Amino acid sequence: MTQLFPLREKPSLAPYKKGDVLVLFGELFSRGYANGLVDEAERLGMTIVRATVGRREKDGTLRPLNEEEAAQVPQPFINVALEAGFDMEPDSKGQTPVDQTKDIKMSDWQNAKLDWSSIAESRQNGIKRFRKNTELFLNQLEKHIPTGANVVFAHLMAGGVPRTKIIMPVMNRVFKGTGDRFISSADLYESELGKFALQNFSEVTAETFRHLVELSAPLRQKLEAQGSHVSYTAYGYHGTEVMIQDEYRWQTYTPYFQGWAKKELEQISAEYFKKGVHCCVYNCPEILTNSTTIFQGVEVSLYPLLRALQKHGGDKKHAEQVLNQCQSLLKEGVTFDQVIQMTDKYLTNPLILEHSKLDQWPQNSSKDHMEYMLNTSDSLIALHKDEKQLMTAVLSEVVFKACGYVMLHTSWEPKHPYAWINHDLVAKTM
Repeated sequence: MTQLFPLREKPSLAPYKKGDVLVLFGELFSRGYANGLVDEAERLGMTIVRATVGRREKDGTLRPLNEEEAAQVPQPFINVALEAGFDMEPDSKGQTPVDQTKDIKMSDWQNAKLDWSSIAESRQNGIKRFRKNTELFLNQLEKHIPTGANVVFAHLMAGGVPRTKIIMPVMNRVFKGTGDRFISSADLYESELGKFALQNFSEVTAETFRHLVELSAPLRQKLEAQGSHVSYTAYGYHGTEVMIQDEYRWQTYTPYFQGWAKKELEQISAEYFKKGVHCCVYNCPEILTNSTTIFQGVEVSLYPLLRALQKHGGDKKHAEQVLNQCQSLLKEGVTFDQVIQMTDKYLTNPLILEHSKLDQWPQNSSKDHMEYMLNTSDSLIALHKDEKQLMTAVLSEVVFKACGYVMLHTSWEPKHPYAWINHDLVAKTM
């Protein structure tokens, strides 16, 4: 049985102070979890050192940001291309894994065969490139850390969907397909295309944390010898506890394509935690982001936050403002009780419970389970005045701000190498 390590109480302020440094290892995009961490660090007067994953030219070449692009990024900013993964990395013959997949047709994607020796070579080349660029990044970082400053490294690397034409139509059917358009996630995972994607997820989502902690060891030891404190945070997902029929219970979104990589990320953190490194992977609640639009249904688990805010909102005035804003987005006559009844019914349905087993996480989907999830998602969206103005966007902001506070202030002395921030703590921390 997987053991949950839930954080239950709003943490007191850590000793971080003005002039300490938050290092973003990865690129900060809008409407994502890391914005909450940045907000909290800025509130304390910390310096935020930003990074980029770089950009790809039309010929596939990876480059740092150009002058015009870099001018849009607040300083201090280290312009080294930290893109991870190997999907566009050439082997010794100049062929990339994406090149291998460019002629795969939708009618035959399951039978496609890949050259695994070429992929292994690309993978190693991708690792070498990433480690070299991480070292360049760390070399430039040192000048941005004043003597005596404490440092928090925030690992923002996630994703890794191969940039090949065939993967998105297949994924659309896996995550949104119903009826004849349904594709089982197990069929994708077991195909060669899926195995390639899972390897790329591992490199982007998990192994980058290993490279960061390992390669920053000399800098970490130097800073600690000077009396500074150094810690590492990362964003995980491993299901979350939400209020179901008036009690907090663990549930998850299925099928979670990156689940194996997120578990690997937890284990890498555990490895370094045992060695005395202050590191923690924070398993955060589901939110609606720019990158989650393909995963329709993931947002259903956000609606129960309404009840958590009503019952356990730490800042009553703020909770009331959020709840009023959410109510204003619903159609006339629609109540929170109706919303909660729908989510309670959904989260206690045998189909959902069958696909929410902690000790079997991450699980694959079934056709009837996916149809039920997507129909419930549609029904909840239909309660809104405007299907493009959803309360889940408002609730997402509450989640990432609360997570930012919790992550920063528990990062000083984490009790576990990975931990869960659930809806109870989000409500208490808001």
